[in-house]
Amino acid sequence: MTKRTVLVVLFDDIQSLDVTGPVEVFAGAAYAEEAVGYRIHTASLDGGPVRTSSGLTLVPDSSLADAPVPHTLLLPGGQGTRHPDPRLIDWLRANAPRAKRLVSVCTGAILLAAAGLLEGRRATTHWAYCDTLARNYPQIDVDPDAIYVRDGHIATSAGVTAGIDLALALVEEDLGRDMALGIARHLVVFLRRPGNQAQFSAQLAAQTAQREPLREVQQWITEHPADDLSVESLAARARLSPRHFARAFQSETGMTPGKYVERVRLEQARRLLEDSTDGVEGISRACGYGTPEAMRRAFVKTLGAAPAEYRRRFRPTPA
Repeated sequence: MTKRTVLVVLFDDIQSLDVTGPVEVFAGAAYAEEAVGYRIHTASLDGGPVRTSSGLTLVPDSSLADAPVPHTLLLPGGQGTRHPDPRLIDWLRANAPRAKRLVSVCTGAILLAAAGLLEGRRATTHWAYCDTLARNYPQIDVDPDAIYVRDGHIATSAGVTAGIDLALALVEEDLGRDMALGIARHLVVFLRRPGNQAQFSAQLAAQTAQREPLREVQQWITEHPADDLSVESLAARARLSPRHFARAFQSETGMTPGKYVERVRLEQARRLLEDSTDGVEGISRACGYGTPEAMRRAFVKTLGAAPAEYRRRFRPTPA
């Protein structure tokens, strides 16, 4: 089997983990069997060293002009994507279509977008830049929640460690599950998280409240999703009037109490569907939905799939 060439594009102010995470995954195929896997090649515009946003210096194998035509072209992200060198965008526009597969990690999607390579496609990027990507490139269908998105021969991932998830998924596609599992074990990571898992939990999606009573309520919601989580009940726990509580909670967390409760319950239900053998009826009660039908409506509305279908798609296959 011929090794697939992975060309990693380097530039100043790149995020080092966006480079090393996927590279370690692709290079890991050689640990199992040297005759298969990937040939890693790194390149910068002029072939000179680049300095990462954390201060590391990376020395490329060549200039982009001298780089081989790759099977997989990998674009990491980082602060350097904010104001990319126009020559890099020109090179991408001219040469990226020659690759069999285009992959971006984090804000590397911004480089693909600037080169016109994401027009009419679904894509994702680091959650903090999804709004910017969607606003600057309205022709792209930006998914702000997915860990990674596949659209034809183009794959885009969320921030930093999501690049490892995507790389493992690509290895599994190219070389099989056993190879991907061996690499994941070597790196001490999960084989892969499903691509459309949320980029972050409900607790991370919302800001942490400044006032202690509101922080305690946030924690209570997380630990007791099956309890009465009405505004009246939560306001009493915070020792505030319902109106004052609702206003203060939204002001300090960025979302209404109802929205926060909805996200926590959905997140807990997803986790139980993925990690347990509990029935849908039991999970619906444990997560505060009350009935399987109520949970089904919440799943279809937010995820586009009923609980049973979600479990079928995203529960890891037993080893």
